[in-house]
Amino acid sequence: MIKLFLAAERRVSSAMMVLACLLMALAATLGFYQVITRFVFSEPSTWSEVGVRMTLIWMVMLGTVAAFRQGALVSVDLMFRLSQGSWRRILHILITTVIIAFLAVIVWFGAEITWRVRHQELAGLEMISIAWGYLALPVGAFFSIVAVLANHFDPRHMELDTAL
Repeated sequence: MIKLFLAAERRVSSAMMVLACLLMALAATLGFYQVITRFVFSEPSTWSEVGVRMTLIWMVMLGTVAAFRQGALVSVDLMFRLSQGSWRRILHILITTVIIAFLAVIVWFGAEITWRVRHQELAGLEMISIAWGYLALPVGAFFSIVAVLANHFDPRHMELDTAL
């Protein structure tokens, strides 16, 4: 069951990373467009700055999925390096639990704020709801929870954990 979960999660995390990279390229392109319209044509675009902001928000939230999957977990590094055996496992479980709790709060309140602002429109992009920007919070946090769990249960991680 864990092997199936890890295989599915590996695909999801890879897709999130690819999507985050594409969003970074899009943000750079929109930023370049903004500079050209502002300084070359002296007629700044009204929508590209908002587009850059939204793509950067989504890029960060989707990129954190890959970071969590690779084990970039918030921890007290010295404490983790000094602990051994069962203490290290307990510390790892504690860190994983705290991170999942924090991400669950982001999912909960991110979904709530997304629902509350669903009728507001983005400045410069009047046809698009601002909720699309806020939706990055619960989506990114949800997939980050999956990545944190996968990192915790990954047997390769356990081998590295005991080698430290």
